[in-house]
Amino acid sequence: MNNMVNSSEVLQEMLKTSEQLVKGYETLQNLGEVEVATTPKELVWQSDLVKLYHYKRDTPAKSKIPVLVSFAIMNRHDVLDLQPDRSLMKKLLEEGLDIYIMDWGYPQKQHRYLTLEDYILGFMNDAVDFVRRTTKSEKIHKMGICQGGTFSAIYASIFPEKIQTLTTYVAPYDFSGNENMLYKWTKELDVDAMVDAMGVIPADMINNAFSMLKPSMDIAKYIGVMGMLDDKAKMENFLRMEMWKADTPDLAGEMFRKYIKDLWRDNKLIKGEMELGAHKVNLKNVTMPFLNIYATEDNIIPNSSTIPANDAVGSKDKENYAFGGGHIGVFVGGKSQKELAPKVAKWVIERSK
Repeated sequence: MNNMVNSSEVLQEMLKTSEQLVKGYETLQNLGEVEVATTPKELVWQSDLVKLYHYKRDTPAKSKIPVLVSFAIMNRHDVLDLQPDRSLMKKLLEEGLDIYIMDWGYPQKQHRYLTLEDYILGFMNDAVDFVRRTTKSEKIHKMGICQGGTFSAIYASIFPEKIQTLTTYVAPYDFSGNENMLYKWTKELDVDAMVDAMGVIPADMINNAFSMLKPSMDIAKYIGVMGMLDDKAKMENFLRMEMWKADTPDLAGEMFRKYIKDLWRDNKLIKGEMELGAHKVNLKNVTMPFLNIYATEDNIIPNSSTIPANDAVGSKDKENYAFGGGHIGVFVGGKSQKELAPKVAKWVIERSK
C-alpha cells in the first residue's frame, strides 16, 4: 500500500515538474532580449581600455560638484544600473547628483604589464582631472564600491586636494582577518607564479574562487529558478544578474600581483606601509568628509575588514554606516533604493558647499 502511495506522489511531482518546464519554455520564448545598464549615459573620455561615461540628467543637479564613481576592476559596473527599479545610479541621479562612472574595460594579453600605479595614478587620476577640467570644479566627490572603494581611498590619500568627499561601499581596508576562505587563500597564494605563467589572470579563475566562498548559494539559486519559470518579470531579474556575473573581465597581471601582495598578503594599507610609485600611501591624509558603508551580512568582505577605515583616516567629518543586508544588496536591493541611496545623496549634497 505504501509503495502505491509513494508511486502516486512521485508521478504527481513529475507531472508538476513537466508542467513547470513547459510554462518555463513558453516564458523564455516570450522574453525577448534582456538588457542591463539602460540609464542613459554618454562616453566622454577614453584612455586605452578605460572609458568614462557621464549619466544624462533631465533637470539641474542639486550639487554643482560632480561625482565620480569607480566600481571593482574585477567586475563590471553594470550591476550598479542593473534594471530601472534596481539601479543605484538611477536613484542617485533622481536624488540630485551629477554622476560620472569609470569603465575599467577588458584587459587583453597586451595589458598584462599594467600596474596598480597605472590604474590609480594613471587612469583614475586622468579621469578625475578630466571631470574637474570639464566641470570647472576644483574638487569632485569620489565614490568607490568594493575594490573600487579601496582604490578610491588610496587615490584620495595621495591627492586629497582634488577630492571634496569620499564615499566607499563594502570596501576592504584591513586584510589581517581570516573570516572567510578568500582572506585565507590570498595569504597562501603564489601570485608570482600565477602572473609569471599566465600574464593576464583569467576571469573564470576569479569567479570560481568567489563561488567557492558559499557553494550552497549556487545550488539554492538554480533550485529557485524552478519556482519562477512561469513568471516573466522574475525570470528577467534572474537573467540580468546572471548576465552580469558572466560578464567578468580578465585582470592585468602586474596590477593583480601588487594588489594581492601589498594588500591581501602583507596588509600594508592599514599599516601605513604601502607605496605607490613615488608616493607613500597614508590614510591619515584622507582628510575630506568620509562616509564608510558596510553590509552587516556581508559574506565577501567581512565587517572587520571595512570598519577599521574610520579610525585609519584623518577626516574629522566621518561616519561608519551599517547597511542591513549583504554585499551585493548594497547596490541592487530594494532597501538600497529606498534607504541607502537617499542617505548617500543627502550626505553628499550637504557637503557640496
